Amino acid sequence: MTAILKNYIGGEWVDGSGVTRNINPSNTNDLVGEYAKADKAQTEKAIAAAKAAFPAWAQSTPQVRYDALNKISLEILARKEELGRLLAREEGKTLPEGIGEVARAGQIFAFFAGEALRLIGEKGASVRPGLEVEITREPMGVVGMITPWNFPIAIPAWKIAPALCYGNTVVFKPAELVPGSAHALTEIITRSGLPAGVFNLVVGSGSVVGQTLLDHPDVAAISFTGSVQTGRKIAQACVMSSNMKKFQLEMGGKNPLVVLDDADLKTAVEVAVNGAYFSTGQRCTASSRLIVTEGIHDRFVAAMAERLNGLSVDDALKTGVHIGPVVDQNQLDQDLRYIKIGQDEGAKLAFGGELLKRENPGHYLQPALFTEANNNMRIAREEIFGPVAAVIRAKNYEEALAISNDTEFGLASGICTTSLKYASHYKRNSESGMVMVNLPTAGVDYHVPFGGRKGSSYGAREQGSYAREFYTAVKTAYTYPG
Repeated sequence: MTAILKNYIGGEWVDGSGVTRNINPSNTNDLVGEYAKADKAQTEKAIAAAKAAFPAWAQSTPQVRYDALNKISLEILARKEELGRLLAREEGKTLPEGIGEVARAGQIFAFFAGEALRLIGEKGASVRPGLEVEITREPMGVVGMITPWNFPIAIPAWKIAPALCYGNTVVFKPAELVPGSAHALTEIITRSGLPAGVFNLVVGSGSVVGQTLLDHPDVAAISFTGSVQTGRKIAQACVMSSNMKKFQLEMGGKNPLVVLDDADLKTAVEVAVNGAYFSTGQRCTASSRLIVTEGIHDRFVAAMAERLNGLSVDDALKTGVHIGPVVDQNQLDQDLRYIKIGQDEGAKLAFGGELLKRENPGHYLQPALFTEANNNMRIAREEIFGPVAAVIRAKNYEEALAISNDTEFGLASGICTTSLKYASHYKRNSESGMVMVNLPTAGVDYHVPFGGRKGSSYGAREQGSYAREFYTAVKTAYTYPG
């Protein structure tokens, strides 16, 4: 009989009021584990524990925070193969991608261990004679974290690490689809020396756990990554809350990759395939709109189809697999609906889009490539979040840039070109938070800001030193020495 893994509240592992079953999308006969489900009362208990722990943790020394975060980092990195296997098994990204994500989480904790020692203020002269002015940063308080299923350890890491670094306490609600990685990360955190209540894990639904975090007056801030629809509801709830919660939203993307006539064809195809289809296209930074100028269009489409035909779609844990399964049946159904929508809209399904059967039952989908698409089609405007991309033909660079920016989103964008002129112009004029030149739109460093514009993001950037903007409050103090 499988043991039910518990929530972590106030320094103790506690039972829940229900059970979340974690199913392997590569083999739906494989039960990864069963996890205790938190209710409203348990969530409130976690918030109370975090509130009680906050004053002492907020006054802890930089060395104490460094030691805890560094210890977490070292254990994550030492166990990256084991944790990467768990991640791949429960989420469906390939084993190398899973191990890479775990390594990134370890690096994030290492970075913020260092940031704990680098948090400094400013002291300056007042415009009034004889006064001193000091500008310092203080922690916010209890931070509620709501994370998605597609990066089940990296995204929690880039929220948890800076929150702890800057002296906040945490109530962490992971996506119900991927409790395994969250539980493993929590186990590591419990061994770091953090005082009881500083970090709390509550697995449960958004309608119960998430809503309780939004409604509770002792939660000072909410950091959310997920869908646009949910993000907007969170923004409204935070603004209307009694304590006007600070909030940070990372939401959707419909990211463009522009391919110009002068691009190196092999590079462009590799960039497009990686950005659009790896991690089964289940990345908010995936390049699902491939905007290709006329001179290279036909060669690019032919080379893409050939490259896609050579990709292996199979069990995420098998050696040599390029693309794992879709995360669950609901997401697979959504992908299939959009493939039909694209065909009904008049786009040509040039490759793939078929369900695949493998040795074990799983959610396997052949990567789909549409051609003859235009930017008014739903498949070019709405986030699909699967291995589906659409090629849009453009006359020239100017039209490609206009199509690239014609979207409600603004997370990531890319261009493939050998022209310094066009590369420089695109970097300046692309309406996105992150721009890639001859690189996939998906794939970023851990020590620099992550985030977008328009409907993709709201609030302060995540990652790097810019994370302090969300996890701290600025205080200005005036002193008259007398």
